[in-house]
Amino acid sequence: MKKTISKIEEEYELELDKIVKNIKKIKAKRVLLQFPDGLKLYSTIIVEELEKRTDNKCEFLIWMGSCYGACDIPQTGKIKFDLIVQFGHSAWKR
Repeated sequence: MKKTISKIEEEYELELDKIVKNIKKIKAKRVLLQFPDGLKLYSTIIVEELEKRTDNKCEFLIWMGSCYGACDIPQTGKIKFDLIVQFGHSAWKR
């Protein structure tokens, strides 16, 4: 059975409202989502929810490479992103 976004949010602190707020604030058009292995299973469900909350005005791409922590920034080559969101990591100290 496919999990719903509600069930996923019961297990994980996804902070989708915060992500959507930041997307709208910077008017992001292309966002890269990076998930740890345990959340990759739910990545398309999370994308569907983010698309709904941003009225499909944003393109979301899922990084399927490895992810070893907050310092593991994806090397995307020539593809440019307005925002990179890393799920499952501790907040960066500024």
